[in-house]
Amino acid sequence: MSHNKSRFGWKFDNTYSRLSDGFFERANPKRAQASHLVLFNDELAQSLGLNSEELKTEGGDFFSGNVLFEGSEPIALAYAGHQFGHFNMLGDGRAHLLGEHITPNGERFDIQLKGSGPTRFSRQGDGLAGLGPMLREYIISEAMFALGIPTTRSLAVATTGEQVVRETLLPGAVLTRVARSHIRVGTFQYAAAYENGENLRELADYTLQRHFPELISQPEPYVSLLKAVIERQASLIVKWMHVGFIHGVMNTDNMTLSGETIDYGPCAFMDSYSLSTVFSSIDRQGRYAYGQQPAIAMWNLTRLAEALLSLFSTDQEKAIAKAEESLDTFAGHLQRHWLNSMREKLGIGVAGKDDMIFFTSLLELMEKNHADFTNTFRALSKETMLEEPLFKDAEFLKWHKDWIARKPNFDLMRTRNPAVIPRNHLVEKVLAAAVEKDDYSVTKNLIAVLKQPFTEPANAAEYMKPAINGGEDYKTFCGT
Repeated sequence: MSHNKSRFGWKFDNTYSRLSDGFFERANPKRAQASHLVLFNDELAQSLGLNSEELKTEGGDFFSGNVLFEGSEPIALAYAGHQFGHFNMLGDGRAHLLGEHITPNGERFDIQLKGSGPTRFSRQGDGLAGLGPMLREYIISEAMFALGIPTTRSLAVATTGEQVVRETLLPGAVLTRVARSHIRVGTFQYAAAYENGENLRELADYTLQRHFPELISQPEPYVSLLKAVIERQASLIVKWMHVGFIHGVMNTDNMTLSGETIDYGPCAFMDSYSLSTVFSSIDRQGRYAYGQQPAIAMWNLTRLAEALLSLFSTDQEKAIAKAEESLDTFAGHLQRHWLNSMREKLGIGVAGKDDMIFFTSLLELMEKNHADFTNTFRALSKETMLEEPLFKDAEFLKWHKDWIARKPNFDLMRTRNPAVIPRNHLVEKVLAAAVEKDDYSVTKNLIAVLKQPFTEPANAAEYMKPAINGGEDYKTFCGT
């Protein structure tokens, strides 16, 4: 594969590929038959210090993996993970990390191709991706970014000119993902379980250096690392829940140590509020339901703590005590973030001692009345009453009176409660137009609206209406 001069603005460094060999394998992307760039993220390219015009002109071959950017060294990452509670050896079965790009202001981001062909981690898979799931990841990751939620981002989608065999034949595509890193809980599980755990310290030191340099000088840097990851995850989960987001597949290989949302497979946003909402076709037990996300985050963090035990102390009992003490901080962080975020959603400046009960009672009334999560909070922020059962409920009217007595700050509320989210029926509509009719205009229109989630779009009704029947029978799929 040839390298092109860096007129595109890339400045690659490849520190991850300087780790011990066990953490990755060198692997080149599969050649696409006829690559074509169909979506490109100008705004993200500019923030990375890239040359948008050059990339758009010649991007197809690069963003499908046919031609490598100068300085990139493609690798597939090794990791393990608990998937629906079962431990497996995993790894990048359909992704190639091109390297780490250093932006003009010195920030470091992984640049990864997803759907770019098989690697030794493919486990009988073809290593490819369908256009629909790659567009979904682009749309939802960019919506999450606009909502202020830490997330991997999407730079481009290129079609490959080939069909991918799933339940049906789908057009093939490659997504270019941008992340602070791809270090996962599953990466640590892999380091602890394989290679006799001898490279675990190397991975932990690398992670500290890359994401938490301020902790290196701490008396117990590895315990501090666990505590910092716990805090970031508590904050992240609350941010998800307060926009009605359901990740759908919170396996340990889909939890990053950087605290970014990763892997937009069977994810979705809920319409009517319910703790038991599940959209994933493969989650038959509701393990990853909306209301289960804090408990699953805690479960995953416990797996991380187990993987790190040998670094905490040579004395097993002492190591376990340190892990347990760290894990015990999760509930407190979660509650603090949850209360602070709810106060902002409801415009409450002064904390009250019964806030937990007060906020929970609103959510219970919303669940009882099948109220739309996004539209209810948006209506409150606009001081309007909707023609909905909730707004006629006597208990709600009493709650509303008590809330108004706390003099809510409506301006603050309008910056915390989105008018638009990527509603599932809207996402399906744009995917159908792109996949079936090769029409990307609908996708681009939706992306433009989602870039300003706190502003009501010109044709608001089209974007703010929930699905008929609350979308409760909606199902999403992994795409693998």
